[in-house]
Amino acid sequence: MKPRLSSFKLSAGWVLMLALWAMPSSTASQATTFDETVAPGANYDKAEFRLWLPPANNPVRAIVVLVPGSNGDGRPMAADEFWQTFAAKHSLALVGCRFTDKPHDQSFIEEYIDVARGSGQALLDVLATFAAKTKHPELAHAPFFMWGMSAGGQFNYEFVAWKPERVAAFIVNKGGIYYHALVSKAAREVPGILFTGEKDLEFRTNTINGLFAVNRRGGALWALTQEPGAAHVVARSRDLGAMLFEDVLPLRVPDTIATNGPVTLKPIEPKSGFIGDLKGMTTKPIAEAGTLSAPTSWLPTARLARAWVAVVTGAPFDQ
Repeated sequence: MKPRLSSFKLSAGWVLMLALWAMPSSTASQATTFDETVAPGANYDKAEFRLWLPPANNPVRAIVVLVPGSNGDGRPMAADEFWQTFAAKHSLALVGCRFTDKPHDQSFIEEYIDVARGSGQALLDVLATFAAKTKHPELAHAPFFMWGMSAGGQFNYEFVAWKPERVAAFIVNKGGIYYHALVSKAAREVPGILFTGEKDLEFRTNTINGLFAVNRRGGALWALTQEPGAAHVVARSRDLGAMLFEDVLPLRVPDTIATNGPVTLKPIEPKSGFIGDLKGMTTKPIAEAGTLSAPTSWLPTARLARAWVAVVTGAPFDQ
């Protein structure tokens, strides 16, 4: 008797399914994750990077740069489900960074933070390498959303001071050592949130408060955000940072990203957005703020203004 065709199809289907089950579990991740190393430079020893691309093989609109604390390895951050979900939603790439210092006698002063001396160029160079390796030429010029903890936030701040034209928005996060105080007007026009922790070391909090005060006086589009009860921890900075990136994306990044040259980021009108009262912990549209006599936070959207109030008062986010 001849076998029925339907039985043959079922058998073949099971063979295919079993073959897929037998494939290494890392196959999918290998298709979207790439590692590269840059040779040691003037102000750093190790520079190692991990790129994650969303499953859809579409052009990348921007890159979320993830930088860990002092001499830490941020490459695993590219596997963080939170950031992968966020990146896939908005057609963004993730780059997790690892920078380490050469040995020196004051290790609490991270020399790789001084990005203009070489570590910043290492990041730019590796993206050119990733662009060629992945056949995503837009990676070489795509704008950055920069998130980091402690020394990671320091790196972000110094990168904005060095290459403001490359950064769509950034986070400073409870760090303590910085190489610049007043940054350029172009850098002050890059939206950012500077986080402090109520229970963090006083020198860190005082340093960030000073950076904010001098630059906000010069019109910086930044928000100072003290997290109540928080020490030197991430706390809610990741969530509020992602909201900043999400709200700023359409305001700053062109809908179509060029693949053969620099991207011109859209400027934000300083008189737009919302003012955050640092003492009263309230917000209002800038048009209603009147004459300001004390430092205030700047927030780009009503949603972010509400979220900022929730963080500084210790309340839950709006659902």
